[in-house]
Formats: sequence, C-alpha cells, structure tokens
Amino acid sequence: MRRLVFLLLLAGAGFVALVAAANFGWGPLVVTRADEQKLILLLGQAKWVTEPGLSIRAPLIMTEEVYDRRWLHLNTDPEAMQTKDGEQLTIDNYAIWRIEEAIRFRRAFPQGQAAGEQRLDRAVRDDVREVIGRHTLAEVLSDKRDDIMQQITKKTRENAAELGIAVADVRINRTELPEATMDSVFARMRTERDRLARKNRAEGELDARRLRAEAAAKARVIVAEARRDSEISRGEGDAESTRIYAEAHGTEPEFYSFMRSLEAYRKTIGGRTTLVLSPKAEFFQFFDNSAPNENGAPPGQ
Repeated sequence: MRRLVFLLLLAGAGFVALVAAANFGWGPLVVTRADEQKLILLLGQAKWVTEPGLSIRAPLIMTEEVYDRRWLHLNTDPEAMQTKDGEQLTIDNYAIWRIEEAIRFRRAFPQGQAAGEQRLDRAVRDDVREVIGRHTLAEVLSDKRDDIMQQITKKTRENAAELGIAVADVRINRTELPEATMDSVFARMRTERDRLARKNRAEGELDARRLRAEAAAKARVIVAEARRDSEISRGEGDAESTRIYAEAHGTEPEFYSFMRSLEAYRKTIGGRTTLVLSPKAEFFQFFDNSAPNENGAPPGQ
C-alpha cells in the first residue's frame, strides 16, 4: 500500500515537473493559455496549432512558437495624403486585427509577430491612401466618411486574409488640413458660400418679382371686373330710372315736368350761385306759377 502511494506521489510530482517544464517550452507537454495559440514546428516546419489547455509533442525534434489569440490594436502615425481634388490631408488611423491562421501567418512572416504588424501597418496606410485618393475633401469630411472607412476595411481585410490575418475594422482617428493649405481652403470655402448666397438671393429676388407681377396682374383684373360690374349696375340703374321717369311722364306729365325742374334747380343752383334771368323765363316757370289763383286753389286749377 505504501509503495502504491509512493508511486502515485512520484507520478504526481513527475507530472507537475512536466507541466512546469512545459511552461518554459521544455518536455513533451505544451501548455496553451486562453489568450494565446502555439504553433508546433517539426524540424522548423509548421505542423499544427494548439488549442487552450494541454497538448503533447515530441521533445527535441518539435518546437513551439507563441502567437496572440486576442484582437489587437494597431495605431498608425499621422501621414499626409492627397484627395481626389488635390487637397492635402494629415490622417492617422487604427486597425483592429488578430492572427486568424497561425500556419499561414508564420509562412508569411517567419521573423515573428512584430514583422506581421509592420507589414499590416504598411498595408493599412496604402489602402487608406488609395481610398482617400478616390474621394474629394468634402466627401472625406462629410457624412460619407463612414462609407469611406467601410471601403478601407473591406480592402484591407481582403489583402490581409492572404497573410493569415483577420481585420475587424479600420478607422480614421483624425483628419486635419496642413497649416500651409488651411488658409487657402478656408478662403475657397468662403468664396463658395458667398457664391451660393448670391445665387440664393438672386433666385429669391426673381421669385419676389414674379409674385409681385402676378399679384399686380390679378389686382388689375379684379379692378377691371369691379369697374365693369359697377358700369353694368349704373347702366341698369339709369335704365330703371329712365323707365320710372317715363312712366311718371305718361301718367302725370305736369308732375314729371315739375320733378325734372326741381332736379335741374338742385344741380344748377348752389349755395353761392347767382342767376340773372327774367322771371318770365321758361326755367322759372314753376316759380312764376307757384302762387295760388284767385279762388285760392293751387296753380293749374
């Protein structure tokens, strides 16, 4: 029994020693943490990639190389780039990436992960420069910026896949104008805004003149129609007045003459009018005959 316990303790100690040795890259065991992946090499040739946990290898003839399994952040330094319309921009960007296929990555970069990062950095810069060169300054600074970054990400992802690299996203951190061109760009922007302002004012003035002309034309039509209606009403009134006078003349000729004379007096004799006429004149016939006759009856009886 004691011998069995001793053998178990010896086996346990041996296993612990193997695991400890594996942590230093020695022995037949390979310990892989959750945030890393290990590439097993047989005489310098990549064979397989370990998963998190314990793996077995043939010691002496098999070695291992450690790569990060996590998503990594690659930040680039600011660099001058030219847009489609010839403007210079200072742009810096970053990429989110990781080693997707360790065997392909190792074949592309036998020097190690640092060499892969340098290659990816150059590739991202080239892709950003190419895509920015297909767009104008206004597009880069406007709401098309998200679409531009999606184009850059797609292009970088396709190129990096051949190297065993997965790219999740490429983003532009900062977009600035160089000091040498900032003043000229602002001056050109002010000129463009002034041109648009003049154009809008001219269009507004044209619309105002058109509206005033339309309003004046409608006013003339309304006034002409009102005058026409008033002339028609006046003519109808005169015709009705003439008819009434004619009926009165046919029924009471003397009364009609009397009323016509009164209307003539009202229109002819004002408050400061002086007439020098003979009392026998026909114009004053009703004044001359207005006195009662000998029987005290009104004139004409």
